[in-house]
Amino acid sequence: MTVTSVTVRVPAKINLQLAVGPPRADGYHGLVTVFHAVSLFDEVTVVAAKADSVTVAGEGADQVPADGDNLALRAVRALRTAIAARDGAEPDAGPDGWAGAGGWAGAGGWAGVAVAIRKRIPVAGGLAGGSADAAAALVACNALWQAGLSQQELCEVAGGVGSDVAFAVLGGTAVGRGRGEQLTQALVAPVAYHWVLAFADGPLSTPAVYGTLDRLRGDQAVREPELSAEVMAALRAGDAGRLGAALSNDLQAPALSMFPALRKTLSAGREFGALGALVSGSGPTCFFLAGDERQATDLAVALSSAGVCRSVAKATGAAPGATLVARLSPWPPSGGISGDPAGRSSRALR
Repeated sequence: MTVTSVTVRVPAKINLQLAVGPPRADGYHGLVTVFHAVSLFDEVTVVAAKADSVTVAGEGADQVPADGDNLALRAVRALRTAIAARDGAEPDAGPDGWAGAGGWAGAGGWAGVAVAIRKRIPVAGGLAGGSADAAAALVACNALWQAGLSQQELCEVAGGVGSDVAFAVLGGTAVGRGRGEQLTQALVAPVAYHWVLAFADGPLSTPAVYGTLDRLRGDQAVREPELSAEVMAALRAGDAGRLGAALSNDLQAPALSMFPALRKTLSAGREFGALGALVSGSGPTCFFLAGDERQATDLAVALSSAGVCRSVAKATGAAPGATLVARLSPWPPSGGISGDPAGRSSRALR
C-alpha cells in the first residue's frame, strides 16, 4: 500500500561522559562518550512531493537552515544514495528506476519529500537537535519509501551524515567512539533517571568550543580518551547518586570560558540539591540529575525562580530513539473497500 506521509518523534541527547582526545588528521577529535537519550522530543513529518523542501516551526526555528544545508535534507539525500547503491539504481533514474515500493515517482522517477520539523529541542544547545532531526528524516523516509532498511543499516547511513545522528536513531544509552558514530549499546539497569535541563540565553558553536579546548590545552600531551569505569558501574547498578558524582565532560571548561554565565547556572543547581550537574556536550545547555520526579520538579522551580537560565524543562531517560508515530495512506486503497464512509480521504496508522 502506498504511504504518503510519515511522522517520527526523536529525542534530545545528553552526554554522561564526554572524553575528547587530540585532533586527528581529518580535523575531528577522537571521542569516547556515553550518550543518553532524554524525553525532550522534536517531531519530523515527511510527505511525498515533487521536490525536496524543508520547513521548521517551534523552538529556534529562525536559526535552522531551510535549504539544502539543512541536516535533515542531507539525511534524505544520503538515504537515497544508500538505497540506490543497494538496488543497483541511480538516484536520478528514469521511471524504471527506484522510487520506493510505494514511493511517489516524479518526472525524474524519484520521490521528492517535503520535510516539516516541529522543534522543542533548542538549536545549538549541546543536545544534538539537528542530528535528531536528521535521524528522524532517515527513519521517516525509510517508512515513506518502504525501503526496508534495518535500524543497523540506518545507523550506518546516519554515521555519514553527522557524528550524533546514529545515536538519535538508536536511542537509549550507548557508548560512542570515533567521532561518536561508532556505537555500542550500554549495559544498564532498567531504571528511569530524572533530569532537569536549563536552557541558556544564546547558542554556542560546537567547532568554536572544540577550538577553545585545543587552545586551553596548548602544547600539553593529550592522551587518547578512555571510557569511565565509574559511569558504567553506576549505570549497571542503577545508582543515581553514584552516576551524578561520575558525570564528566572535557568540553565543559572551554564552554564555561566562552559562556561564563553557565558557572552560575551549574552552581545554583548544585546548591538546590542536584545529584550531578554538567554542561551538555558543547553547551550551553546545562543538565542536572535529580533523585526522583518530585525532586526534579522542585529543582526546576528553583532554577527558574533564581533567574540563572532562560527556561527549564524536566525530562526522563533513557528515552527511545527515533520512533514512527503516524503514517498516512490514501483512502480508499486501490480497488476500494465495501462500506467505505463517503468523503473519507486518508487514514492514520499508529
